Amino acid sequence: MQFYIDHDWQENMATPRAKVGERAKTHLLILLCAIWLCVGLIGHSPWKPFESQTASIVQSLFEHPFLSMQSWTEGYWIAPVSAGHPALETPPLFYWVATGFAHLLSPFLPIHDAARLSVGVWMLLTLIMMGLSGRELWNFGVGRQTNFIFIGCLGLVVSAHTMMPAVAALSGITMAFYALALVIRKPLRAAGLLGAGLLISFLAGGVLPALTIIGTTVCLLLLPAIRQHRAQSQALLAGVLLAVPGIWLWCSLCQQWAPELWQTWWQSQWQVQLPTKHAYFVRTLAWYAWPALPFAMWGVWRFRQSVLSTYRFQLGLIFFTVAFVLIGFYSDRSEVNALPLLVPLTVLAAGSIETLKRGAAGALNWFGLILFGLLIAIAWLGWWAMLNGTPVKLYQRLSYLSGLQMIPFSLLYGAIAVAVTLIWLSIVLRSKHSNRSSATNWAIGMTCAWTVFMSLWLPMIEAARTYQPLFEDLRKHLPTHYQCIYAQNIGSSQEELLHYHAKIRLQTQATAKPADCDLYLIEDQPGKRHVLPGDEWRVIWEGEQTRQNRESFRLLQRNHK
Repeated sequence: MQFYIDHDWQENMATPRAKVGERAKTHLLILLCAIWLCVGLIGHSPWKPFESQTASIVQSLFEHPFLSMQSWTEGYWIAPVSAGHPALETPPLFYWVATGFAHLLSPFLPIHDAARLSVGVWMLLTLIMMGLSGRELWNFGVGRQTNFIFIGCLGLVVSAHTMMPAVAALSGITMAFYALALVIRKPLRAAGLLGAGLLISFLAGGVLPALTIIGTTVCLLLLPAIRQHRAQSQALLAGVLLAVPGIWLWCSLCQQWAPELWQTWWQSQWQVQLPTKHAYFVRTLAWYAWPALPFAMWGVWRFRQSVLSTYRFQLGLIFFTVAFVLIGFYSDRSEVNALPLLVPLTVLAAGSIETLKRGAAGALNWFGLILFGLLIAIAWLGWWAMLNGTPVKLYQRLSYLSGLQMIPFSLLYGAIAVAVTLIWLSIVLRSKHSNRSSATNWAIGMTCAWTVFMSLWLPMIEAARTYQPLFEDLRKHLPTHYQCIYAQNIGSSQEELLHYHAKIRLQTQATAKPADCDLYLIEDQPGKRHVLPGDEWRVIWEGEQTRQNRESFRLLQRNHK
């Protein structure tokens, strides 16, 4: 095997590049991404708050057939809303795709698991676009490092397995980012990708991701690298214009078939959040974007003399700045809103990793090994505690949080966890400390830790967060005939999960009065005495959510005179 080694003899740690071995590296990337994508997508009920809304909307779309014109003209498909959020939250693209997966796979999987598989497809598209962006802006082979850094980001792993529109919006953003990277070399292809990415991001996430793409495009048009070349500037303008018909069509249909929902949504999209959330997102990125953030910061410093004149840095910094400014003004305090910031940081980091000093690369590599080793050890220790009751304090804490006295032993999931742990240990023992290996080891560590946790802890997490047994039991106790159910103290996420699991839509103070309904559902507040709302009501069902027994519900029925 022949190696070509670059080394500048200034403590920069170069990575040997072999003529033979590119296929093995590609296979490692595909395997890592496949495991990272698939683990955690199925096997649990919808979790609030994000998945509860999607589950309710998918259930609503199931109740109104796709081929029925009435389902469209009454706004169910063009402006879908959940049972707990009567206002339009986002355009419908993500819900259309999720419902399509649910229709296709519901004979084999529960509706929520089938719909959640669409998240894996969106994230696969995101990973492809991220790899292509890294290769386009830097060099052949950097695309792999881009994906290794991306899947290693601490804040991405949970969001990437959550059934929510932000995942599809991220796919559109990464597609547009790749188009902006490609426009220098292939302007015609870039125009098509930019239009598709802009349309996807708008139809999945609304105005904010679309504004991020448009704002970045406008800023790039002012750069000499774009402004002085007619083909590139025309391609960017054409890409934006290509998305306009699709955006206009949805807005027009929404105005026609759901005018009140559209008007309220459109006004909310332009409301500035005061005070702004910039300080919150600065604090969030300190851990959320690790390890992309330190790599990117080092790259900007390392190439500081050419940052303002090199297109790869201009694109990354402009995109990050535009996204950060807009997110701070128009987003609420939620980590999910920081997802677009990972795109430019990861691409900047991927090409800068080769220039790290030996000590910095080694320190980061060891930090990742220690961090993920600790997480894997905690996963095994917690699983052992729930099986055997020792260590006692850990068992008591996990039992309190999950509401379980013990967890069932699963040979399959146990074997998966053992295999993944052994793989991680073998990588640790055989690890070669180079710049690229620090990113690769981080991605492997993240994938292994996530797999072990989801294999061993999923029963505990599911017990702590699921409402499925509770609401399915409530459904069994409903009388055969009733007019409506009035709700008190029921949160929006609980209302959505009640709609999904029990096919029940509640009436609240905004839509009805207790006297209008013959059933009354109450969530009792912790520490308060459980009283009846009146002598005419009697309790026909009581239930508690497993976790810590803090959420207790009562269903009451009006006495007939």
